[in-house]
Amino acid sequence: MKPPSSSSVASEPCNTLPGRMITSSGASGSLEHIALLARIDDLTGRLTHWVDDSLPWGPARRARSLVARLLERVDAVRFRLESPLVVATFGGTGTGKSSLVNALVGEEVSRSGRQRPTTTEPVLLIHPDLEPETLGLDLTLFSIRKVDSPLLRDIALIDCPDPDTTEAAVAGSNLTMLRDLLPHSDVLIYTSTQQKYRSARIVEELSEAASGCRLVFVQTHADLDQDIREDWKNCLAQDYEVPEMFFVNSREAFADRQEGHSPRGEFARLVRLLSEQLDTSRRVEIRRANLIELLQEVLVECRLVYDSAMPDVHELQEALEAQRQEVTKSLTDQLTQELLQNRNLWERRLITAITDRWGFSPFSSMLRLYNGLGALIASFTLFRARTSAQMAIVGAVQSARWMKTRVEEQDSESRLDRLASFGISDQQLQESRVVISGYLNSSQIELESSSHSGELAALRRTAADLEGEFLGDARRAVDTVVDDVVNGRSGLLRRTFYELLSLAYLAFLLGRIGYNFFWSSFLAPVLGRVTEPEPLMTVDFYIPALLFLVIWSVVLVVMFTAGLRRGLDRHVRGLAESMAGSRLMHGLFPSLDEVCHSIEADNQALSQLLDDTRSFRRSLAGVSSAFGGRRE
Repeated sequence: MKPPSSSSVASEPCNTLPGRMITSSGASGSLEHIALLARIDDLTGRLTHWVDDSLPWGPARRARSLVARLLERVDAVRFRLESPLVVATFGGTGTGKSSLVNALVGEEVSRSGRQRPTTTEPVLLIHPDLEPETLGLDLTLFSIRKVDSPLLRDIALIDCPDPDTTEAAVAGSNLTMLRDLLPHSDVLIYTSTQQKYRSARIVEELSEAASGCRLVFVQTHADLDQDIREDWKNCLAQDYEVPEMFFVNSREAFADRQEGHSPRGEFARLVRLLSEQLDTSRRVEIRRANLIELLQEVLVECRLVYDSAMPDVHELQEALEAQRQEVTKSLTDQLTQELLQNRNLWERRLITAITDRWGFSPFSSMLRLYNGLGALIASFTLFRARTSAQMAIVGAVQSARWMKTRVEEQDSESRLDRLASFGISDQQLQESRVVISGYLNSSQIELESSSHSGELAALRRTAADLEGEFLGDARRAVDTVVDDVVNGRSGLLRRTFYELLSLAYLAFLLGRIGYNFFWSSFLAPVLGRVTEPEPLMTVDFYIPALLFLVIWSVVLVVMFTAGLRRGLDRHVRGLAESMAGSRLMHGLFPSLDEVCHSIEADNQALSQLLDDTRSFRRSLAGVSSAFGGRRE
């Protein structure tokens, strides 16, 4: 039974409970309908944006072509959203499509035959009150027949040509016409017989035709064949939802209609399904369900395209990262070696900074003495000069030494400048280019091609850009290294440790000398503690004491400077790694890296679109459940 029309609903009294219930239900249904349309608009809008955001990648281009064609179909569906549903027949030669159409409308509108193909031109059956232009079909493809049949008040019926009369879809063939018509169908009546239901050719064409369609499965020739519906359903169960099948005798049903009898048996159930489930109130629901199903199928196809190609993109990304790490390691080693070339200058600078921070103390005095040992030796030689010539020679030597130190400092400064163009050789560029080219071809990324020399020149320019960016923070980074090493090696605990060790020997030495000078040689005899004063220590004591003081000081200084060198090496290598990493942050192939990241983001966007479409389809699972369709 059809639901009440809008006029009948409006005619009921609004102050009665049923009237209020119907009005409320209608308002709720209208709001739900608007919400669903808005959700479709949002989904198709996101798909349009995704299609417009092109990528230089073969799989992305193919996937977007599929979705772009689908969006054209969405526009066509919107155009005929309120027009009658288009129901098409589908089946192999001799399966009784034309006979079934004649029986459904009650007139012989299509020539039928059980063995040979009789439908060579599609026949469009519409109600006389319907303007065929509202269907949004290419009317030049059809032979149009207007039939005053109750069934055609809500649907337009197409008697399609057979899909298995030609092997190839050549221009003008039945197969070509069929493939042109089926995308515009909302419901597909799939007819088969005991002889045809396992036909691989028909099943293959069905897999294409069933996209975005509701399906009705009808076994014909009930007067001749056995009922194979159960086996047929099992054959289709893997790929299709098959809620119900019909087993009809079209010729008998047509005869009943001609004699004015009501439909009987399975044919009556089929007519009731088409009349009640395809009426005006179901149009939007069915087209909406078809559209979402079609969206999902296309996105699944896109997902398969991406899944087959993404491993090659991942391999390319791994190759890019491997090349970047290899060049970075080589560059780090070279930068470390270059930065530590003048290790003595670094050490003098560090000791000067530490002694300035510590001020005057026994151990800092040792460090100052060690740091200025050359100047101290030169000053001693000056004291030994006896003539003006000797003083001139000593002055010249000292000047030469000062000049040498100054040159080393300037060379260390200029070494930072040389780092800006250091490390990336043409050989490394060439090796990277060859390795990446192989992965690039497999990944189907479509970058602008260039000649061999042009590619190498582009890599040189990229390397030069990286090198130009490198020098900016080099000096500041070196100052940071000095500060970090000084902070790490001049803490209170470390200073206390070395000061105590240096004071330990000095305390021992002063105590021993003081004991001999004040007590054993003077106070003890005066106070009567000893009978004879101990003689004062001679130079035989002071020379070894001074020698051991020098040795002890050297040991402490060596221990401190060794730790200083270790900290310096560690910080310089860290500096080299950070500078090399900053040079190669985007690698030698920045445009390729950017494309790979864009592909990853596009892959995630496709997954999100597919997930949202699947969720939408599940929310519509109860719509038109009386019909069959493709499984998710």
